[in-house]
Amino acid sequence: MAGQAQITSVAALEAFRADLIVYLSQMQPVIDEVSSEIMRLKFWLQNEQRQVLESQARQRRRRLEEAQAELFNARLSTLQESTILQTMAVQKNQRAIQETERKLGRLEKWDRELENLAGPLLKPVDQLRGFLATDMAKAVSYLNQAIAALEAYQKVAPPAAPGAGGASAGDARTTT
Repeated sequence: MAGQAQITSVAALEAFRADLIVYLSQMQPVIDEVSSEIMRLKFWLQNEQRQVLESQARQRRRRLEEAQAELFNARLSTLQESTILQTMAVQKNQRAIQETERKLGRLEKWDRELENLAGPLLKPVDQLRGFLATDMAKAVSYLNQAIAALEAYQKVAPPAAPGAGGASAGDARTTT
């Protein structure tokens, strides 16, 4: 070696390592939030919204049965004018049930599509999570080792250059 290496960027490595650690600590919650949002949406589709629509369908079927019973009673009576209102109520309740069944059908379709669409999108997120957890953790460890090695190297005194003017202690012993 011709002389001591010029180490001037240990502080830059330390700053980069610190920035990398901050970045990793900020990215983990973001990635967790993406996965969490997808899980919440799945839960909402498969449980909460399904329960709401099924409850709504039961209520509407009960109202339809009541309207049909009123229509039946009105037909048995001799009043022809009153059956028009009951017939309209039955039709209204039938349309409400059909609407709820369409919503349930769409809900099932969305559930299937979510699985098909979200799966391929979540794969890169999971890969990024693994990359950040393993490879970037190794990078931080490597930077720690590199910084420690460079700091240790800076502390080592440079070897004396031959013919640098003064005789070293080893040279003084050999000449006496």
